[in-house]
Amino acid sequence: MRTLRIDYLKHKFGYNQKNLLLKLVLTIFFFGLAFKFVFFNSMSPPEISPVLEHPFPKKTDTVPEQPQKQNPLVFSQQVTENPTTDLEPVPQLLPVSELEPQNEDQVMSPSNTGKCDYFSGDWVPNPVGPVYTNESCDLIEGPQNCLKNGRPDRGFLYWKWAPRDCDLPPFDAYKFLNSMRDKSWALIGDSISRNHVQSLLCMLSTVEKPVLVYHDELYKSKSWHFPSFNFNISVIWSPFLVEAAIFEDFNGVSSSEVELYLDKLDSKWKDQFLNFDYIIMSCGKWFLKPAIYHENDTTLGCHACPKRNLTELGFTFAYRKTIKFVLNFIASSNHKGLIFYRTFTPDHFENGEWSSGGTCKRTKPVKEGEIENKYLNKLLRDIELEEFRKAAAEASRNGVNLKLVDFVSLSLLRPDGHPGPYRAFQPFANKDQNAKVQNDCLHWCLPGPIDSWNDILMEMVVNG
Repeated sequence: MRTLRIDYLKHKFGYNQKNLLLKLVLTIFFFGLAFKFVFFNSMSPPEISPVLEHPFPKKTDTVPEQPQKQNPLVFSQQVTENPTTDLEPVPQLLPVSELEPQNEDQVMSPSNTGKCDYFSGDWVPNPVGPVYTNESCDLIEGPQNCLKNGRPDRGFLYWKWAPRDCDLPPFDAYKFLNSMRDKSWALIGDSISRNHVQSLLCMLSTVEKPVLVYHDELYKSKSWHFPSFNFNISVIWSPFLVEAAIFEDFNGVSSSEVELYLDKLDSKWKDQFLNFDYIIMSCGKWFLKPAIYHENDTTLGCHACPKRNLTELGFTFAYRKTIKFVLNFIASSNHKGLIFYRTFTPDHFENGEWSSGGTCKRTKPVKEGEIENKYLNKLLRDIELEEFRKAAAEASRNGVNLKLVDFVSLSLLRPDGHPGPYRAFQPFANKDQNAKVQNDCLHWCLPGPIDSWNDILMEMVVNG
């Protein structure tokens, strides 16, 4: 009996102890809850939005960045390392066609929309030099192969374009080709377009040599294929973009006026227009040549034809009508790719022009303001900008991706980048160095400043 009572007391004491402990825990819990409620209501203003807990809303449509593939090939000995490692993504350029510009700054300065303006900057020293040479690339045509032709200086090779408000990574040939699998490009225009396509091909050839798959009789229009990427690049010779009958020799000497048909697009590019994913179109100084203008099977007048009994209309008449006609055609088309209109490229003839003994003897870039764009160049560019503004608004409404690339500013600062007398092989052989020879101060040496155009296009098309 005594043993049973002891067991009972032990059991009762244990039960009371547990009960007391439970009450103590519950008391502390409710006291803490009340304290938290009173304290935090007095300290935290009710107007603070809970949105602040997430200051950067999650983007549901963001695609994770894919790792860059490194170029497995070794470039020219002038390149010491792969220049495309650890590059930060570049902000996407807002397509000009998405704006309805009210002034020139809206067209020319993407920085106005908070985006990088790749076209405003300076030329800065680049000790690495170009990614190709005239020896490593066999696609350079003779008139642009300045080093082979005997140009003695090399300083013009060691500069790069640097936008003022953002970084411009070097052209990544492998990344470009990889992003262009099963795609096609066309550069349509005059000899500057041919100059540009050589530059682009030489840079891409550091990864894979392209195969020439087409050329016209005069080798002015060509197409190349990159087999490993099923990628094609074409250059289409169409200096006026509209139909034209041209009568001149290799040196640009005309035997008669150009016959220009302002209401008929050149079929060489029009018939293939929808076949290309990316297009760069341009025209320029060919409109300065003496020409007779036709429209609707009627002769309207001419430019610089004093021996003809025709109304002098001036080259700006034909230039504006052509630019408007071409851009309106693009804006109203159902092209599903990306189309660039490239503005007129300035020349650097001094002490004359092409046909009057002009030369370009400078050997380094200039700073902004040291050289003014010539009145004639500015006149052509202003027409382009005016007509582009109108067409860009229409293109945007129709869902056509039309953009402007304006290389005028960066090109204007490179009077040292032209062949000059070295458009021909050894121009001063058996001659005095001061002998008068034909100079080319319009096209660009390769390698040369025009290579930077591809850096910008890379950012707009691939990284953008």
